Amino acid sequence: MRSAEFKRAAGLDPETELRHERFGALAYDFGTRRLSFVRRRADAVRSLADEFETGLRSPICLTWELTYACNLACVHCLSSSGRRDPRELSTAECMAVIDELERMQVFYVNIGGGEPTVRRDFWELVDYAVAHHVGVKFSTNGSRITAERAVKLAGSDYVDVQISLDGATAEVNDAIRGPGSYATAITAMERLADAGFEGFKLSVVITRENVSQLDEFKRIADRYRAQLRLTRLRPSGRGADVWDRLHPTAAQQRELYEWLLAHGEEVLTGDSFFHLSGYGTPLPGLNLCGAGRVVCLIDPVGDVYACPFVIHDEFRAGNVRAPGGFEGIWRHSELFAELRAPQSAGACASCELFDKCRGGCMAAKFFTGLPLDGPDPECVLGHGERLLAARGDAPVPKPSVDMSKRRVPAKACNESPLAVLRHP
Repeated sequence: MRSAEFKRAAGLDPETELRHERFGALAYDFGTRRLSFVRRRADAVRSLADEFETGLRSPICLTWELTYACNLACVHCLSSSGRRDPRELSTAECMAVIDELERMQVFYVNIGGGEPTVRRDFWELVDYAVAHHVGVKFSTNGSRITAERAVKLAGSDYVDVQISLDGATAEVNDAIRGPGSYATAITAMERLADAGFEGFKLSVVITRENVSQLDEFKRIADRYRAQLRLTRLRPSGRGADVWDRLHPTAAQQRELYEWLLAHGEEVLTGDSFFHLSGYGTPLPGLNLCGAGRVVCLIDPVGDVYACPFVIHDEFRAGNVRAPGGFEGIWRHSELFAELRAPQSAGACASCELFDKCRGGCMAAKFFTGLPLDGPDPECVLGHGERLLAARGDAPVPKPSVDMSKRRVPAKACNESPLAVLRHP
């Protein structure tokens, strides 16, 4: 069946992008930024989660960290960003990757960093991606969102913006992201709202310090006609250094679960909290680890990892500069083939909740030194906590990359890190 006929039969808008998969098709509407799964009832033998576990011919989306350069130094940065890596992909190399993504029908890329907007060619790359039918969702601290830029962003269905804010008050946020970062993010949201950009994202990493502010985060998002997006704190990058003191307590995890259930699909999570589904009703989403199956990461130098949260050589699948490029890695990587093969439930095999939480997050387990076929460190039954206690002070894996800014002697200066912005 041709794509046009398929769209009509499925009741899809003619402008919807369609990509055929073995189980049917994926459909993405750039206007609403909604992803749909289309298949005939007669073919719906397996759940979509089961279909996705064996991989797709192309990622649904991928995370692309364009640069490690950043004008902030967030204490929980998953990529340990700060300084630019001189080996980062050139403009031409980035455009070549975008060409591949267009051929593979990757609907959109989640661009991050570092702070991606500090790359001199950032807006040029965004325009190039849009011109080649690859949507862009980029995460930013808001420091480069001018009023003029906000107007341009508001006029494109192919571009979405995520403003990072990790506290509903300056006191909580700035302790994580740095002095002045709260005011900068609020200003960026004001500019996007004034430009008529509805539905941009307010992105929050949930920590022990801000769980109590969930309702206030929702009010902030509603105030600027944005959509709230919550993500999980992982012990990745610099997050490993603060995970013990910042990851939510067991009681807070339950509070978060109940709050997410109450707000349903009006709050996005990117499947960050599927480990909490063991509490009862599964949260909205696929509730599975998509690493190497439906998502992956391209880092600033072109290395491809199974997941944005496991920047470690053990999960490096290749480099886009090698023959075959990104497509060759996605379709032929031995690592990705292993991740798409049937996985052992290991120590969780006898747990009646395994079908709900699927063992939790691979990155959270790996960087806390727990076995990958064991429970998540935040397992709702407490199995992860007991394993962590048994491990004691045994060494844990460290990220393969650390571009944190080098420490310099303190100076008599109270300037906000956002007051002066230098290009890398």
